[in-house]
Amino acid sequence: MTGAETSEEGRWPPVGSVVRGEGRRRRPSGEPPPLPHPPWWPWAVVLLLSVMVVGAILGLIYAGSPPEGTLRWWADLRTDRLVDLSRVLNRFATSTGIVVLRVAMAIVLVRYGRLRHLVVAIVAMWFVDVAVTLLRFDLPAPAVDVIVRPTNGQYFFPAGAIASLSVTFGVMVMSLAPSGRQRWIAGVSAAAFAIVVVLARAVLGTTYPLAGLYSVLLGFAVAVVAFGWLAPEASFPVSYRRGGTGAHLDLAGSRTTAVIDAMRDQLGIEVTAVRSFGEEGSGGSTPLLMIREGGGHVFGKILANSHVRSDRWYRIVRTIMYGRLEDETSFSSVRKLIAYEDYALRLLEDDGFRVAHSYGIVELTPNEEYLLAQEFFENAQTLGHAEVTDDVVDEGMQLVRRLWDAGLAHRDIKPANLLVVEGHLQLIDVSGLEIRPSPWRQAVDLANMMLVMALRSDAERVYRCALSYFTPEDVGEAFAAAKGMAIPTELQRYLKNDPRDLVGEFRALAPPHPPVSIQRWSARRVGLTLMVVVGSAVLAAWSFTIFFTVAD
Repeated sequence: MTGAETSEEGRWPPVGSVVRGEGRRRRPSGEPPPLPHPPWWPWAVVLLLSVMVVGAILGLIYAGSPPEGTLRWWADLRTDRLVDLSRVLNRFATSTGIVVLRVAMAIVLVRYGRLRHLVVAIVAMWFVDVAVTLLRFDLPAPAVDVIVRPTNGQYFFPAGAIASLSVTFGVMVMSLAPSGRQRWIAGVSAAAFAIVVVLARAVLGTTYPLAGLYSVLLGFAVAVVAFGWLAPEASFPVSYRRGGTGAHLDLAGSRTTAVIDAMRDQLGIEVTAVRSFGEEGSGGSTPLLMIREGGGHVFGKILANSHVRSDRWYRIVRTIMYGRLEDETSFSSVRKLIAYEDYALRLLEDDGFRVAHSYGIVELTPNEEYLLAQEFFENAQTLGHAEVTDDVVDEGMQLVRRLWDAGLAHRDIKPANLLVVEGHLQLIDVSGLEIRPSPWRQAVDLANMMLVMALRSDAERVYRCALSYFTPEDVGEAFAAAKGMAIPTELQRYLKNDPRDLVGEFRALAPPHPPVSIQRWSARRVGLTLMVVVGSAVLAAWSFTIFFTVAD
């Protein structure tokens, strides 16, 4: 059976292959959803207000009662060896030490593509640096004989250097340490080290101990609240695998229970276990495999608000780099995003395309997290690992031809989105399907399909097959447009690892075609670019005025 054919009953999949749900129930009003997410703001507001109230009280007490006696007590404990050690520890709270820590963290986050964590970290550090600069209390300087390492003579509550160091440690823990025991150990260790630095500076007479300890509390509190609000672990887990896997949600614990309960209650499908599946080929969702009671599997894909936000950021970055490549808009909510994918599956199935049957949408958390349940194909292989026969190549060319004729574009043709099931090609992941796309987008679909097929065969063989469905000029146009972000990241990775220059080979086979520019200038692109330039300038100015003028 090829992609153009349907079953004997006139539909794909055949009647009887679809899971029939029974025993569905409606969630009564007031009953919590399968995966209730407690709001972040109650504990965040309590934590921040408590820290601010404590800071205001301590600041007033400190400003009205000179605390020089505490520094003199620490001065009496000095030994030469203790002073040398304190000087080493003090380097972490200098401008240079803090900048080195922040730059190192930024390099790691950029290396693993966790840009949201980086943005939240910058926001948290900016807030603390500005807050301690604008809202600090002046403290009297101690006698000269108490100070081992002279400062500029200024002392404040909160202590600016310690606050900057502590929020840096805090965001490093929240953005670099995986959740659970590892994050707990990292957090306790970082806080303990910050306290040790405070004591070292007390020995040197450069920071009042209580001001330093409060600054540690302030820095870590802001880091925890910022990440709990803007980058919660449930939605933005810390991952050290590149390729978008950072978008995958944690399936352990309450989420697995919620999936099992929701599948039973909302779709009438009994599921006994849930496990991750196919993460290496998915960067914008959380794919999973559900084991049905009595045998068999159901494939699922979880989409959350974090995926919608990531999609918006991706489009913004792409607009700045290339302009608006086609007529497309972002989805305003995760509910609309997953509803569109369900619609796309049903549209393609109605038109006779070989796609997974949709069993329906499951609500895990209202307006925040949903699951799309689909048919799972046993004994299937992705195009990156399957044997590509002449029939498979033919079905791939025919698939693109039928998409063109139907006025559709898949927009994400890559090895992970094409399966070989019993020797036939199967299309999956249709979340990016576009109706009445631009000619440029349709041409790119053809180029990407030919590249995918050539990875497991050769360019000349694929080109000859393509001419059965497309003109040589169509192929020339496709490879004139296939460059940069037009080629999916996974496909680019495969091409880079292949010793052949497949793009060059196809361009040599096809008739010459003028390059199709993907650069599109617009008012939106100019505006976004200016915002980035201005924001970068402000950030640089802040770095020089705050980072390099840390003083107590």
